[in-house]
Amino acid sequence: MNIGADIVGRESGPEPTAIDLRWLMAYNAALGEVSEAAHALFPVCYEWPANRTLRVASGLQALNERLVHAQHDLVIHRAPRAGEKLQVSGRIVSVAQRRPGAFVVMRMQARGAAGDAVSTTDYGMLYRGVQIHGAERALEKAEDPPKHEAKLQEIGEIAVAATAAHVYTECARIWNPIHTEPEYARRAGLTGIILHGTATLALSISRIISSIKIKPRRIRCRFAGMVLMPSTLTVHASRVGDEVAFETRNAQGETVIERGWVE
Repeated sequence: MNIGADIVGRESGPEPTAIDLRWLMAYNAALGEVSEAAHALFPVCYEWPANRTLRVASGLQALNERLVHAQHDLVIHRAPRAGEKLQVSGRIVSVAQRRPGAFVVMRMQARGAAGDAVSTTDYGMLYRGVQIHGAERALEKAEDPPKHEAKLQEIGEIAVAATAAHVYTECARIWNPIHTEPEYARRAGLTGIILHGTATLALSISRIISSIKIKPRRIRCRFAGMVLMPSTLTVHASRVGDEVAFETRNAQGETVIERGWVE
């Protein structure tokens, strides 16, 4: 099973996506928060349709059971607002071979009605056990988050309910059966459904914001492990200049988010 390197450069969109207050509030509620403001991770919600369209157009959707969200790099240019319509586009910017499989990076971009930048995300996807057909290609550089040098301190726990993935799915409007359908998850080689990586990241960012009082402009990390439900996670963080370095661990002390950075 392989992925052709010629998918680099494939595009989707721009797709019009209306942002409504109910969506903003529902996403916050899925994270245990009551707010009308857009959460820092809300861009993953409006990026999802264009992301899926691009995977279908490039043939990647057929390999969906092998997909693991491996890396995330979000730049927030401004917060999305209720009542506006964004134009969201996607482009495959690189394909590389890694030992566990094929690593594909999509760059998702959202703009407002006036053409102003709202968010840009490099979405790194690992297709387990898949080989690259042809030479590796990269139109633009996708940065790896740097390793941590500072010692991180525990700043809080996250209680993940047994229903967390189903609630997040409906509130975020992100539908992927690996998070909600046990039989699909077993076919993908898992013992059960897993929490969305973006949900784990959003919960971690909420804990950092409440503890360290920052306003994120860029969030990046690697997803290092899967979160089964129910479970308890702990967030560990430390200021490093103008940034916060962080990681999230499960109850066994294993890292599920590594090389986390918030600017």
